[in-house]
Amino acid sequence: MDLQTRKITFVQEFLRLQNEEIVSGLEEMLRKRKAELIENNLKPMSVQQFNDEIDQALNDSKNGQIIKATDLKSKVQKWH
Repeated sequence: MDLQTRKITFVQEFLRLQNEEIVSGLEEMLRKRKAELIENNLKPMSVQQFNDEIDQALNDSKNGQIIKATDLKSKVQKWH
């Protein structure tokens, strides 16, 4: 069975679940596994990349290509 078929089968089975404890357990397992995968794929940036990103941020700020945190928060709140 290919991955796409397995995912569809899993979702169909998931949708038939009536037990909240099982759903909560699957949610928690998914969150933990995704966090593990992200952590395992993190790679430290080089000093050069770090300095380049700082330079880019400073240039963006100097050229007015920034958004205030309060404005960003307002935009994000409208997503819901």
